[in-house]
Amino acid sequence: MPLLARGGAKKARLWTFVRDDRPWNGGAPPAAVFHFSRDRSATNPNEHLAGWQGVLQADAYGGYNDLYRADRDAGPVTSALCWSHARRKFFELADIAGNVRKGKPAHQISPVALEAVKRIDAIFDIERELGGLDADARLATRQDLSRPLVNSLHDWLLAERAKLSRHNKVAKAINYMFEKDGRWQAFTAFLDDGRICLTNNAAERNGCNNYASKQSWVIP
Repeated sequence: MPLLARGGAKKARLWTFVRDDRPWNGGAPPAAVFHFSRDRSATNPNEHLAGWQGVLQADAYGGYNDLYRADRDAGPVTSALCWSHARRKFFELADIAGNVRKGKPAHQISPVALEAVKRIDAIFDIERELGGLDADARLATRQDLSRPLVNSLHDWLLAERAKLSRHNKVAKAINYMFEKDGRWQAFTAFLDDGRICLTNNAAERNGCNNYASKQSWVIP
């Protein structure tokens, strides 16, 4: 969000933290907390969530990394990364209509990116049937239906990445899910915890009217 300052406006941040247990039929009421800051440094989430431990569902922003440290005073926060952010990187490379609007020819659509979107969408299709079920029921369905798709996606992405230059845009989209230690484990945390959702869209919706915001979904 714009912040008036000496010499002109600067970009400030509004951090959005959301708790919403309704997808897994939890008992806690929904809640949202907003924190303003002048920058997006790691100091901000460290202060906002000091003393808290739970599951943080967010994008792969590096400013959260201190929260995941094993030696954190309050104990490590569990990272659950958002699949919408990962899917978006492939979708932008497979969006025929979007390319047409930008004046790009259809042949620039990446078949690998398109296949990645299809595979990820199959996982989303399963998730749409799980809203409102309790955590145990969600977990059981994911173990039966989602895990095989995720495992297949994992192997396929790595095989495709091996064929590409590291500078290739599709390779960069794949690397978003693998490039850091623990990144893939954070994307697949939902397979082992029925409370975790596939995305942090609840937080995104709460922060969508706030320019330059960071949105996270927290689970105690």
